[in-house]
Amino acid sequence: MRNISDALEQHLKQLLQDSPESAVEIQRNELADRFSCVPSQINYVISTRFTLEKGYLVESKRGGGGYIRIQRIELPAMKAIHGHIHHSIGTHVEQSAAEGLIYQLEEATIITRREGNLLRAAVCRETIAVKLPLRDELRARLLKAMLISLLGKE
Repeated sequence: MRNISDALEQHLKQLLQDSPESAVEIQRNELADRFSCVPSQINYVISTRFTLEKGYLVESKRGGGGYIRIQRIELPAMKAIHGHIHHSIGTHVEQSAAEGLIYQLEEATIITRREGNLLRAAVCRETIAVKLPLRDELRARLLKAMLISLLGKE
């Protein structure tokens, strides 16, 4: 059986998928009532599973008429993907940002789950066992090279 965080994530992703604008506005308390959980559980799911690195823009308005708006940010078209990769990665990249980009590419079905797993294994801190900031520089170089090779040169 799935846990409440997984169920909330899947529900929000389904709402986003069904939305023509790839955006959804939710009332935190209403969603908490629907899933029989505390509102802080909603905050946890949104802050950990709907991040900018994973391709989501989240804004919230507090107060009586407050809401949380989640918007899916689409990756650029394939012709511009190399520029997006260079821009996203830069000369240094932290592990969390690298994993976020890999997740975004998987979600957009640009790479397979298996390819994503290989990329994650290559850029994890245990694999690149050198001290910072060299580790983030090596991670950026490896990730760029692998993605450009994987996606083909255009």
